[in-house]
Amino acid sequence: MLTCIALDDEPLALRIISTFTTKHPSLQLVASFSNPRDAAVFLTNNSVDLIFLDIDMLEINGVDFAKKLNPRPLLIFTTAHKEYAIDGFELDSVDYLLKPFDFIRFERAIDKAMIRSLSQNHRPFLMVNVEYQRIKVYLDEIECLESMQDYIKIHLIQDKTILTLSTMKAMLDRLPPDQFIRIHRSFVVAIKHTITFSQRKIQLPHFTLKVGDGYYSEVVKCLRDSSI
Repeated sequence: MLTCIALDDEPLALRIISTFTTKHPSLQLVASFSNPRDAAVFLTNNSVDLIFLDIDMLEINGVDFAKKLNPRPLLIFTTAHKEYAIDGFELDSVDYLLKPFDFIRFERAIDKAMIRSLSQNHRPFLMVNVEYQRIKVYLDEIECLESMQDYIKIHLIQDKTILTLSTMKAMLDRLPPDQFIRIHRSFVVAIKHTITFSQRKIQLPHFTLKVGDGYYSEVVKCLRDSSI
């Protein structure tokens, strides 16, 4: 299953993509946008596998929009102007759908996206609830998790956050113990993103966190074993 969004300033184009994604068993369309700014805000706080992206939009060229994305999901460009094809493929896009396109052509593009995804993303992930959506979070992108009463704030290495309703114990039960360690009642950190550990503090790319007294011995053992 590929999670995806669509960005196009033509309402009809968005309706077609919505219809086609609903018919395809390997796609989950989590949001559609006619405004690039709204799409950019969404992508700041959510990760998706694939974007259906118009090129010739009023506010911004779709290629320029894609260049600003980090990380950059798989891209399928959709446009009525075939002269943009070269620009699209320069970004290593999966495919280029020339409007109007039918469902058969759409399926061919998705087949390419699935093959690309399988070759790129043998990566473990969690599916977490965010408001009324299910969001995929790759484990290797998690820097740390922070407990906030009934919620967990997932801090990603891209300096983004995802807030999900959960307990820390429930999250730990879903995480591999050789990759994550609890250092405090309120924090779990990713071992791979730990930079230094000294004076009872762990340095991560975006945080310096104190190790709780009750967790110190286990943290020392875990980091020593990981370094070996």
